[in-house]
Amino acid sequence: MTHLPRLRPALAALLAAILAAVPLAAEEFFPLTNPADLGIADGEEVGELVFRGAVEIEPDEARIGGISGLEWHGGKLHAVSDDGRWLTITPDAINRSLVDVAAMEIGPLLDAEGDELTDKRRADAEAIARLPSGEWLVGFEREHRVWRYDDYRAAPSASEDRAAPLIAGASANSGIETLAGFADGFLACGEWVDAERPNCLRVTGGSASAFHLPAPEGIAEAGGVPTDAACRADGTCYVLFRSYRREEGNRAAIVEIAEDTAPRTLAVMRPPMKLDNFEGLALREAAGRTYLYLVSDDNFRNCADNDAPGCQRTLLAKFEIPSDEPPPPPADVAPPENYETTAVVIETELGDITVALETERAPITAANFLRYAEEDRFDGTVFYRAMKLDREPMPNGLIQGGTQQDPQRVLPGIEHEPTSETGLSHTNGALSMAMGVPGTANGDFSIMLQDQTGLDARPDSDNPTWRNGYAVFGYVTDGMDVVAAIHARPGDPDRGEGVMKGQMLAEPVRIIDVRRVEEE
Repeated sequence: MTHLPRLRPALAALLAAILAAVPLAAEEFFPLTNPADLGIADGEEVGELVFRGAVEIEPDEARIGGISGLEWHGGKLHAVSDDGRWLTITPDAINRSLVDVAAMEIGPLLDAEGDELTDKRRADAEAIARLPSGEWLVGFEREHRVWRYDDYRAAPSASEDRAAPLIAGASANSGIETLAGFADGFLACGEWVDAERPNCLRVTGGSASAFHLPAPEGIAEAGGVPTDAACRADGTCYVLFRSYRREEGNRAAIVEIAEDTAPRTLAVMRPPMKLDNFEGLALREAAGRTYLYLVSDDNFRNCADNDAPGCQRTLLAKFEIPSDEPPPPPADVAPPENYETTAVVIETELGDITVALETERAPITAANFLRYAEEDRFDGTVFYRAMKLDREPMPNGLIQGGTQQDPQRVLPGIEHEPTSETGLSHTNGALSMAMGVPGTANGDFSIMLQDQTGLDARPDSDNPTWRNGYAVFGYVTDGMDVVAAIHARPGDPDRGEGVMKGQMLAEPVRIIDVRRVEEE
């Protein structure tokens, strides 16, 4: 994060990499994906949903496939597979539309003794859900059961027996396919729709209430059955139905259910849409928007390995549940009250931004900013740059302003205070010093929109820039709407070099005054 004239190409490329993602775990890998043609266009409505893109994931050496069940947590999708493995999928989006898979992890599910599940009869995992307690539920068929995990990468901690009545007498290949957690319980559904036999169970506390959930019109006639679900915290759930008929292929449907309310069909997907065997559904709520992810089970007959008749694809698709409510602006962030801070107002032509400078945790950097403010060195400068990142939540990126190496304004560079020592982080609303190398930061600074923790120091990195990171020295406490308004200004496509091409504002935003907030 240095200013334009001094930005070296190598540093610019590195900055792009840092902003693109946080460091990946050693087990993660990058799968080969291709855009998936579902026969509908991005942004097209499917029932009450809006299509937001799909990708096809190839098997890779890791034998990706057999995916059943899906859950969103911690910025990733979590899944299980028919051969007794867990998976994580990190999706990549541009302007809310799914365009790629940035990373995956795969590992074995374990039994109570800590041994891997290798026998198909015991390893056929079909559903996964995360509970508010942080525990995970994993449902298996053939040997029907639901296990509780504190961490699904470790051995299970207990058996979840409250769902047992649902699977009593179930055939080997028709067990619990659907698990989803909500604030005070979970939903479980079996892979059948016989009206004489309840196929779903809502568990709350110590009680369990069974009910029949019919397949909606448009898939019922094709033999549709529940195959996964995802729930909001309030207990409103979305249930995925799927069907397959040899003469036509796959159908899918999504039904919204809530207590004391009749089921509502959001969408039915059928030919001529180009579908596959969707068995996983996840709900993601971000920046006032609600998304549903669907994943298909290729039954380990992936078309990338064998394009014979009957081959299947591993598809990851994204849909949005539209809302009339606009997404909220980035929230103002107040620092913890147990550290000393100094309040400062950055008055701009678009409004005021109030910040809390971390004078205790980042004393050198905060004092430097205060000196520029008290000597009026910021007055009349501009916010000149807006980096716009195409990832959720939106808006996302940073704005940058300050002295731009004006010899009449800049002071000597200051000692670097890495986040690994201050304990601060490039989270939403953070102020961070621009610099080339440690010791060169002076009068240019940035403000984060959403978390950009890839800019934090990484002491174990072999690269000096990654190792040092950038210095956070304060947080916005009021005025993130002004930050967002600056960020929304259009860039000049002809200005900037390297990754900064097009990021320089066509009309920079003037900084009128920077001053301490007077105590009342």
